[in-house]
Amino acid sequence: MSGPVANNIFRSSGVVAAAAGGLSWQPVVTASTLSASAGNGYFINTTSNACTITLPSSAEAGDQIILVDYARTWGTNAITIDSNGLNFQGEDDTYTVDYDTSGQALNLVYSGATIGWTPSSDIVNALEPVAPAVQRAIFAFGYTGSVTNISNLVNSSGGIGSDVTGVGTARQWTSGTNYGGDKAIFAFGSGLTNVSNLVNNSGVVAADTTGVGTARQQVGSTTFGSTGQAIFAFGQTSGRSNLSNLVSSSGVVATDTAGVGTARNNLGSAPYGGDKGIFAFGDIGSSNYVNTRNLVSNSGVIASDATGAGTARQLLAAAPYGGDKAIMAYGNVSGTQNMKNLVSNTGVVAADATGVGTARDGMGAAGYGTDKAIFAYGGQTGSSLVNTINLVNNSGVVASDSTGTGTARTWTSAAAYSYSA
Repeated sequence: MSGPVANNIFRSSGVVAAAAGGLSWQPVVTASTLSASAGNGYFINTTSNACTITLPSSAEAGDQIILVDYARTWGTNAITIDSNGLNFQGEDDTYTVDYDTSGQALNLVYSGATIGWTPSSDIVNALEPVAPAVQRAIFAFGYTGSVTNISNLVNSSGGIGSDVTGVGTARQWTSGTNYGGDKAIFAFGSGLTNVSNLVNNSGVVAADTTGVGTARQQVGSTTFGSTGQAIFAFGQTSGRSNLSNLVSSSGVVATDTAGVGTARNNLGSAPYGGDKGIFAFGDIGSSNYVNTRNLVSNSGVIASDATGAGTARQLLAAAPYGGDKAIMAYGNVSGTQNMKNLVSNTGVVAADATGVGTARDGMGAAGYGTDKAIFAYGGQTGSSLVNTINLVNNSGVVASDSTGTGTARTWTSAAAYSYSA
């Protein structure tokens, strides 16, 4: 070899090692174990499982291995480094070395027998792609004196439009949620059905899609994850249910998943924390209501029951606000209510806060305008139907009643859609 050698690390033997830019990058690793070799770079995908990485049993100063969190999942499924008889940052290999921060990348260089392997860099890639904020919302279906399929669009300022001629099977007790980032889906409903209706990013409701999953009504739903998935859960069949159905980022409803948590219907549900969801409150039958909550992970797994906060009730509504929090409000317990419970970005439900606006149940709620929420429609004690609106600012403050637009109705649902203001 002739000419100067630049940007290389010399081994102790004097042999020129591969430069960082000349690393041999290997195929993405999804296995639970990996035997790493010097001079290689590895993308470690721990979406489905943790991974133990065994380093070479012999090494020379300047040997280099790079490990990268391929799917930003090390925070869920960590990697463990086995230094295979050599020291790691001055400690022998009896020490446990875990890396459990999502988005992390490690540049490991062997420095010699005393210190052994050491990270020359140990960084977290904070530039995680973030989807644009959802701007608009849609209310659809419900009961006006008979079941209906009308819808009303909400603009990015919280203004509700006039009735849009209905599409899909007229029904009440549907559930709606965002999916795919900028679209919405309504599914299930009265008559114990499992049909669904997709809403595109222009707010157009599609015709019925053949149902998947157990037919039921009064179901909860929320979006979760970072790529636009959603989940429907709980509801009423011939009795109360805790079944769930995942929704893909393209709006495909999956078959039933075995239930977790107390079976119930007429509950509240919303996303929180940026990529997780919550189901809370509900009716377990015989006029018995609960304030139990079940959190949903960013992979769509429903947790077991957690101790509730706030007044146990049914027929409430919930929506995200403030970018990473949620609000649950209104409902019924021995009459209609207007109390609210804020949900923190870690899924903690706060105690009751004094109500604002007309006490009612059976309304819908959704996020809109990047970081705000809207509650609208519903029924009052004595069966009076309203089209009243209450906007929620990005601090979770509920505004007083606004004059409604559209046909007064109850047992409706709502969902966010559209990145466009």
